Amino acid sequence: MLYRDRGSVYGELVVKRSLTVAGLFAGVGGIELGFQRAGFAPVFANEIDKYATQTYRANHQHTLAEGDIGELSSDELPKGLTVLAGGFPCQPFSVAGYRKGFEDDRGNVFRDIVRLVQDRQPEIVFLENVKNLSGHDNGNTFRVIHESLEASGYSVAAKVLNASEYGNIPQNRERIYIIGFKSSDANARFQWPERIPLTTKLSDLIDFRKKVDPKYYYTNERPFWNALEAEITKTNTIYQWRRQYVRQNKSGVSPTLTANMGMGGHNVPLIKTRYGIRKLTPRECFNLMGFDSDFVLPQTLAQSQLYKQAGNSVVVPVIQRIATQVLEAISNPKAPR
Repeated sequence: MLYRDRGSVYGELVVKRSLTVAGLFAGVGGIELGFQRAGFAPVFANEIDKYATQTYRANHQHTLAEGDIGELSSDELPKGLTVLAGGFPCQPFSVAGYRKGFEDDRGNVFRDIVRLVQDRQPEIVFLENVKNLSGHDNGNTFRVIHESLEASGYSVAAKVLNASEYGNIPQNRERIYIIGFKSSDANARFQWPERIPLTTKLSDLIDFRKKVDPKYYYTNERPFWNALEAEITKTNTIYQWRRQYVRQNKSGVSPTLTANMGMGGHNVPLIKTRYGIRKLTPRECFNLMGFDSDFVLPQTLAQSQLYKQAGNSVVVPVIQRIATQVLEAISNPKAPR
């Protein structure tokens, strides 16, 4: 895929316009990066976390508005956006508030997404969230999202995809992706990416043989060290301390990386190497999210913040594959469904 300011080449089709993407709740910019890999140009982002914005600015050159989305004016967003995207926090909705135009839900961030979508009318709305969004608040949350996008003029598609099945990344990470198209024809042409074989191994992303900084290794000073030493016996696999026991992930993939994995305690991904038992490094966590090795992790940030940023991000290759399908749907009106 080639991106050019005056058009992009997709197969034999030349698109005579710019393809742009703006990110809300941008984190370190994983969604924007995935769309960029597919041929879209990131032009704007909004993020409230002061540490995530440092990583964002170290890797992206376009405009980043730091602050609460509730204070973000739609005038700050570029006009003529192709895609407005975001991985937003999952919050319960008031049905009464929704029916009144969210008047009773002023603290809910989705209200602000709807506000910006209605004001700027991007060609496409792309949202990412946890798998359980569809059942959150007895299904009310997802229903409100779906109906709100339809009421704003969008045809909606949604699907849960696992990174190990759709991104060739060895992480068991299921997320729901929601896409709204202004064009019902584009929505009809859109097809979700197909499953692909998992050929990437944990050892491709995690160096089990290299000695890393001593701070990543666990020692007998840990209160549960005896259990770790007894149960963590194999290399090329990932374990977790689950409060009372050690869990081995026998599937050959990483468990879902979480934002709190840098805080110690339970659910921290652990591996056994020739130098001892250790947790994954922040770089290895970003590898498991599909970021390239040249993605900058600011050395001024605390390790806990880098772990949080990795756990809060998206698996970039999954986003890229979805974005490629989006591009085909909006660029090739003759493509069969």
